Amino acid sequence: MPASPLEPVLDLYLAHLRIEKGLAANSVEGYARDLRRYLDDLAGQGLTDWKQARREHLLAHLEHLVARGISSRSQARALSAIRALHRLLVAERLAEVDPTEDVEGPRPSRKLPQLLSRDEVEALLAAPDGRKAAGVRDRAMLEVLYATGLRVSELVGLSVNDVHLETRMLLARGKGSKERIVPLGAPAAKAIAAYLAAARAPLLRGRVSKDLFVTPRGKRLTRQGFWKLLGRYARAAGIRRRISPHKLRHSFATHLLAGGADLRAVQAMLGHADITTTQIYTHVERSHVQRVYAQHHPRA
Repeated sequence: MPASPLEPVLDLYLAHLRIEKGLAANSVEGYARDLRRYLDDLAGQGLTDWKQARREHLLAHLEHLVARGISSRSQARALSAIRALHRLLVAERLAEVDPTEDVEGPRPSRKLPQLLSRDEVEALLAAPDGRKAAGVRDRAMLEVLYATGLRVSELVGLSVNDVHLETRMLLARGKGSKERIVPLGAPAAKAIAAYLAAARAPLLRGRVSKDLFVTPRGKRLTRQGFWKLLGRYARAAGIRRRISPHKLRHSFATHLLAGGADLRAVQAMLGHADITTTQIYTHVERSHVQRVYAQHHPRA
C-alpha cells in the first residue's frame, strides 16, 4: 500500500519534536501514535494535502476515537498533539486554516495517585538480596527512587558524576533534557555508597562505563529491566497489587506534603513545569495519608 501524501510533513513534525523541542523518545512515540492514527483517518476521508484539513475532518476523527473505545484522557491527549501539529503547519505556511480552533476536547477526570503504605515501602526496600552485587545495586535504585521521586527514565539515566554524596544531592535530567538538582536522603546516599564501594565494579567486570547503574554486561540498566525487577521485588515483599516506578514517585510526593513540605519545593523536586500537576497530591484523602505516613518522610 503506497504511503499517504500526508506522511512526509508528519515525519518532519516528529523530527521537529525530537530535535528542536528536545522531547524524550517516549514522548515523541506517543505523539507519533496519536498523529499517525489521525493521518490514517484523514487519508480515509480522501485528504491528500494538509491544506485540505477542516474542522469537520477533525470532528470525524474524534468521533472515530469514541467509537473505538478510546478513553477520554487519551482523546484529550490526541487532540493536544493534533492541535500542536496544525499550529505549526499554519506558522510554517504549510496550511492556511487551523481546524482545531474552537474545538474542545473531553475533560479527562484526574485520578488520585495510588500510593504505597509505609510498611509496603519498607518491605519493598528490604526485598533485594544484599549478599549479591545485583541486590546491592537494586537496593540503591529503590532507595533513590523513593527518596527523590525521580521518573524511572531519570533514574536509569543517572551517570556516576550526577551523584554528589558529600552534599547529598543529585542532578536529574527530565523531560526536554531539563536539569534539576534534587536532595538525596541519608539512607539513599548510604545505599549508593555501598553500591559504588562493593557492587558496581563486580558487575562491570573490568569494563568502563559512565552510567551509575549497570548490568553484568557492562551496559546501563534499561527502563524495562527495572520494571521487571520492581515487579519481582514487589511480589517478594508481599505486595499483591500492581506496582510501578510511578507509584513510588506518587508516594514520595504525597508523603512529603503530608509531612508539611512546601508545595513549590515538591514541584521543583518532581520537575513539574506547572504547579497544578503537583497539586493533585494535596487532594489525596488526609486520613489515608496519616495512616501511611507518620509526620515526616521516613527516609529523608
